[in-house]
Amino acid sequence: MPDALDATPYDALLLLSFGGPEGPDDVVPFLENVTRGRGIPKERLKEVGQHYFLFGGVSPINGQNRALLDALREDFAEHGLDLPVYWGNRNWAPYLTDTLREITADGRRRVLVLATSAYASYSGCRQYRENLADALAALRAEGLEPPRVDKLRHYFNHPGFVEPMTEGVLRSLADLPEDVREGAHLAFTTHSIPISAADTSGPVEAHGDGGAYVAQHLDVARLIADAVRERTGTDHPWQLVYQSRSGAPHIPWLEPDICDHLEERHAAGVPAVVMAPIGFVSDHMEVLYDLDTEATAKAAELGLPVRRSATVGADPRFAAAVRDLVLERAATERGQVAAPCALGALGASHDVCPAGCCPARTPRPAAAGAEGPHA
Repeated sequence: MPDALDATPYDALLLLSFGGPEGPDDVVPFLENVTRGRGIPKERLKEVGQHYFLFGGVSPINGQNRALLDALREDFAEHGLDLPVYWGNRNWAPYLTDTLREITADGRRRVLVLATSAYASYSGCRQYRENLADALAALRAEGLEPPRVDKLRHYFNHPGFVEPMTEGVLRSLADLPEDVREGAHLAFTTHSIPISAADTSGPVEAHGDGGAYVAQHLDVARLIADAVRERTGTDHPWQLVYQSRSGAPHIPWLEPDICDHLEERHAAGVPAVVMAPIGFVSDHMEVLYDLDTEATAKAAELGLPVRRSATVGADPRFAAAVRDLVLERAATERGQVAAPCALGALGASHDVCPAGCCPARTPRPAAAGAEGPHA
């Protein structure tokens, strides 16, 4: 048995994710949860839900989170880290409030939170913190004393996140026909968000020109492209592109869209493209539909060979990265010097989201952040 690793003062880890339907009857109620407060008619939600109905009404995200839970628990046990791992979702069972109630009943007092979003943005960080604040408030309203929660830092440039994606790109390149492989371009994809949200992502000093959201993705894309060049001897041109836009047409969102990008690359004579979804932790619906279905169909229509590389998912290196992040944060909380592990030009992200970081659309309390108005 390995020597026990010290996670004190923390006594639990909470995997916090988006959630997804697990059958046709779940689709509309799930979308009602996602869009609550926006006044979207049920008939419109049924239209939006067609992506899910194409796959039997099942989003792969819950199954992938179960696999990640298993990987985390296995890694922690193998390395002597005695830290129970819980799972809660924002929009579907197991619901965050229910999981925090279970954590409270189990007597846990300090909880670290791992969100299944690696980058800074309102929807990828701040909104998770708002949901945490809502859930904690609900428990207090029940007369319970919930634990303190802290969120792990952004892990977009941790080697355990970058390395599996790099290998995925290398495998996809190797899978292309030999006559188009060397000339293939790399399209690094992530979720498009409103430009206004991108510009205000991250700490205040990072705001403007895409904010931390774009800067962090560009840093990861550059890391992977450089690693691919070093390992293959070929310098594959690359670009950061976007997918999964869902907002009103009159609101500017980050572009270009992946399908537009494929058309443009084909018109420019590019022989093949590898689509690398660096903005996503696992192969959930945005990857399954927007890349594997829609973008792949566009490429087939163009006669453009494409491959889609893998996300990190439950890769053991990612589980090890989470362990590393837990121990790093625990050491910092104990007042010890912890050397953060981060690749690229941006360095390790902040441990505590400062005031003004990824500001809310409307003022709402958010947990696990610095004190201050609406922090």
